[in-house]
Parts: sequence; structure tokens; C-alpha cells
Amino acid sequence: MIVCVAEKPSVGQYIAKVLGAGTRHDGYFEGNGYQVTWTFGHLCALLDPNEYNSAWKSWNMSSLPMIPERFGIKVADDKGIQKQFNIIRSLIQQADEVINCGDAGQEGELIQRWVYQKAGCKCPVKRLWVSSLTEEAIAEGFRQLKDQADYQRLYEAGLMRAIGDWLLGMNATRAYTLRYAQGYGKDRQVLSIGRVQTPTLALVVKRQAEIEHFVPKTYWELKTKYRDTIFSAQLPAEEGEYAIATQEYGQQLLDAVKDQLFTVTSVTKKKGTEFAPRLFDLTSLQVECNKKFSFSADQTLKIIQSLYEKRVTTYPRVDTTFLSDDIYPKVPATLNGIKDYFPQVTPLLSLKADGKKTQTSLPKSKKVFDNKKVTDHHAIIPTGQRPDNLTADEHKVFDLVALRFIAAFYPDCEIATTTVLAKAGEIDFKVTGKEILKQGWRSVFSDSVQDEKDDAEQNILPAFVEGESGTHNPELQEKTTQPPKFYTEATLLRAMETAGKTVDNDELRDALKENGIGRPSTRAAIIEKLYQRKYIVLKGKSIHATDIGIDLIKKIISPLLKSAELTGLWEKKLREIERGEYTAQQFLDELKSMTTEVVREVKSNKAGLICPVCRKGTIIRGNTRYGCSRWREGCNYAEPF
Repeated sequence: MIVCVAEKPSVGQYIAKVLGAGTRHDGYFEGNGYQVTWTFGHLCALLDPNEYNSAWKSWNMSSLPMIPERFGIKVADDKGIQKQFNIIRSLIQQADEVINCGDAGQEGELIQRWVYQKAGCKCPVKRLWVSSLTEEAIAEGFRQLKDQADYQRLYEAGLMRAIGDWLLGMNATRAYTLRYAQGYGKDRQVLSIGRVQTPTLALVVKRQAEIEHFVPKTYWELKTKYRDTIFSAQLPAEEGEYAIATQEYGQQLLDAVKDQLFTVTSVTKKKGTEFAPRLFDLTSLQVECNKKFSFSADQTLKIIQSLYEKRVTTYPRVDTTFLSDDIYPKVPATLNGIKDYFPQVTPLLSLKADGKKTQTSLPKSKKVFDNKKVTDHHAIIPTGQRPDNLTADEHKVFDLVALRFIAAFYPDCEIATTTVLAKAGEIDFKVTGKEILKQGWRSVFSDSVQDEKDDAEQNILPAFVEGESGTHNPELQEKTTQPPKFYTEATLLRAMETAGKTVDNDELRDALKENGIGRPSTRAAIIEKLYQRKYIVLKGKSIHATDIGIDLIKKIISPLLKSAELTGLWEKKLREIERGEYTAQQFLDELKSMTTEVVREVKSNKAGLICPVCRKGTIIRGNTRYGCSRWREGCNYAEPF
């Protein structure tokens, strides 16, 4: 008998239908030589500290760091989970072969492997790896099953992620709670520290501090209106300074041009193209849904996961915006499947996926199809199944995915950028405008579902002729510098993806993804955890750090725990484990060293203790030494560190 283990009951039920296993039993389906069962959530987890060492049950600084010699796993202490695990174990122990039908990603691989280990699996294990749950995709996946050994590095990366979270989370949380938390015993406030959640919180706290400490500066701009068009003065400025830093200087410039004729000195028009927006990975979809519909990252993940399980979109937990070449021949069928819902598909239906550059060929661009940019899964696209029986929110998300996919096969948008230079007296002026010559892919998007590239207003200019001149209306405008903006969920997701760097360019963002903090599948959960622990709150669409969150970041002295860049380097090494460029043992050795260093820093830090001299103040940390908080009152305690 072949036992298939799916990631959840609904997926198991559909796999059973495809395989012809139609007889329902308690916890599994059977038929046609298969038994199809399922997990739900994390059936297994790493042991708790006291299950390694009874002395670790109590929170004592002397017991830190807690570093088990070997890590063990257990079945979750839940009656429903225990019952389903026993069913899985019973089936596996009698199986001739097991097929891992779990979620096709790092976390899904780890969940399944732990279940097989705990169930005492001795028979061969194969792996089903699919990017959609359509009947065709599942049937094809079963024809191309791989050996479990082919995914060993994926499992090792997931295992190291889990062990890393355990080591740093358990040890740092206990160390900082014991050292800095208020209260005693059960009333002690727990300071929760996480490998990804803490640097994410630090990003929010840092941005908030920049806003609160921002000092606005006033400057002036000289503009003039000629033929209902606003031109800006082109004035030299020192680096880091504004061209018009004082009102007096601005008034001199205004006086110098107000009685002068305004003469156009140059008109240049440069034609160009705009490419269709990229297909979605999970993060870009979460960003777009937050911008357009105010969906939280977690809400978007749940919706796209539901669309995947309803078989209308492909696997969602992806970090690429590209498709592999083998998808190209399937594009016509996919488009044909959604044609009744999207009239924009009609012009594409007569085109063939032959890869040739003819009028009857479906375009194949490197900006869409690139095997080098695809690893385990491709970008999120429609499967071609009819999107029936969707909720209103599911329709919104599906439409975004589908329209991006359709637009990828439309012509480029043709534009003309016009730059007009002019002069009034001795001062140069300039205006730039853009004109859309051919809509191309832009015609795919309706007014109700605008694409992000439509956000900027088009500055359409009238026809100017070099040498023309006339009167104009100059004006000196007072401006004030603006502070950075609070993070929204959209911008925080982008910051996590790029380890805190602000990047608008798609290519550069791709390069930084390697060092992003967290994974696409976990970032929403991290943000939700920060909300739940009351470290951040949502005010409108802006994310604000609470006093609790700010205080926690202030207390953390280890740069490892709150640096997005350092955590991003760690994520890079996990990806290198997946690719075989770094070993799990190397990473584990680093984890143990990091954990030991974090605990040592907390133990050796005297900040917050009662001053040994005056016994009234507390020890505070300076740049090179400790001092007393009552130094203004005359306490002279000082000690280098």
C-alpha cells in the first residue's frame, strides 16, 4: 500500500479524488492502492527546555545558555493532533511506500519529515512537488515523483531555521526577561525576543525615532507659469543644501525675472517604452493588496492560500516574479480558461506559444520567462481554472493576479518624454512631461484596478516651439522639509525583504532578496506576532511602535538581535544550505557561538543595576564606561567596560 500524506484535510481530499481513493475512513481515504491522509498545522515541534534538562524548567540566569547536545522533537500536546498523528503512524508503519504531498517549500518539508521521523517510518519516501493543485498538475506530479533524498538540503535549511529560532528565542527571551523585566514570579513581564521579530520591531522603532527627532527646515523654490504650464528654476546648490535657503535670496531672484520675457530655448522629445509590471511574488502581492485594499499581510496570505486551495492560482509562498520556460506552452490554455471573466484576453487567444517573433506568436520575454530566476516555484499566476464561487475579497486578489498575467503578453506601452528648457533673464527654467503614445499593456487595467505604475500623474504638456517667448507669472514658494513616513504594512514588508534598505528598482530589489529578513511565507506572521505582543499598533494605515516595543529595543544591547542586516546575512546562509554552498553543521556551530555571545553580553552588562556607590540611582551605559543615573546629584560612580 502507498501512503500519501498531504498538508491539510482539504488538499488530502482532492489528492484522493485524483488518485481514485474514494473510500472514506477516520482520518484518511483509501482506494486504488493508495491511502491518503494529512497533517494540519505543526503536528511536531522541538522539545521544550525542561524536556532536555529538568534544571531548565526554572528561569535562572545561571542555567543560560541552554544548548542541548542533540535536538529532539515531540508531537504537539493536543487531543486532535495526537489522534491524527496516531492514524498517520499506523498507516506509515504498514506502508510499502510513503509519498510526501506536503506544502512544497522549506517549512512544509520540515513538518512532514518530523512526522515521518516520529512515526518511525522505515519504508522508501517519495516527494510530490507541484506548483498548483489542479487535477492536471497533481497527475503530472505523480508521474514525476522524486526521491526524498533530493530535498535533503531543503530539510536541513528548515531544520536549522527552527533550531536557530529555538536557540536565540529561548535563551535571549529568558536572559533579557530575567535581567530587565519588571515584576516578579508569575507577574514578571516577559520580554519576547525573536530572530526575525526583533530586527523587524527595531526597523519600526528606528523609523519612529527619526520622525520624532526630525527638525524641519524651510527653503524656497522659484517657479513660473507660462502658457498654463509650471516651470521650475534650475539653480545650483551646494551638496546637502537647498538652492534657495533664504527668503531674501529668493526675493532677489524673483525680482530679477518678473519683468523679463520668458523664452523657450529648447524642446526635446524622447520616445521610449514602459514594460508591463512584473508578475507577483508573495511579498509584492501583499504590498499591492495593502496599498489598494488596505488588506493586512496576513489577510492577503490567507486569501491567496485559499485561491491556491481552490485551484485557481498557483503556489503562493514564492519569492520570484519570473516563470520557467516550461510554463510558456501552457499559457494559451491558461488564458483560454479565464477568457469569460476577462475580455482583455480576447486579443491574445489567436496567438500561439511557438516562441517565434511573428504577428501570430505569443510574446516570450526574458522579463517574464527566465529559468535562472526560478528555483523551487515560479511567480503566482492563474491556473486556467474558472474562478467560480469566490468571495468578494478573493475576487479582488484573483483579479490582480490575473490582470498582471494577461498584461505580461500585451505590447509594451509606448511613451514620449518631453523636456522643455527656457530662460527668463539669466535664470534657466525647466519642465518635463510624459505622453502615452500607445497604451499597450496599460489597456488591460480598468479604472477600478489601476496598476502601481499608474499612480503618478501624467504631466501632459502643450506644444512648445523653440524660440517662442511671452509674459509669465513667477512666484516664490515657501517649502518645508518633511520627515520620513511611518511604515505601513506594505512598506514594512518591503523593508523586511531588503533588510531595511529603501529600494524602488526591481533589479536591485531582486539582488537584496537574498539578504532579506524572514521568508515570504513567514513575514506576515511576524508582523501579526508584533501586534499580538503589543509591541506595535496600527493607527490608520501607519504602524507605530508602542512604549513597550520602544523600551524593549532600548534594552537590547546585542546588535545581532536587532540588526536587519545581520539577520539578513543569516537568512542568506540558510539559502546557501538549500543550494549546498554551506553546511548545516557550520551553521549550527555559528548558532551556538551566537547564542553564547548574546547571553554573555546580557550577563556582563551592568546597565539597570542599583548603583553600588549611592544605592539610589541606577547604572547607565555610556560610550566607553558605566555611570550612575544620579551623576547630576553628585554620584561619581564610573566603571569602564
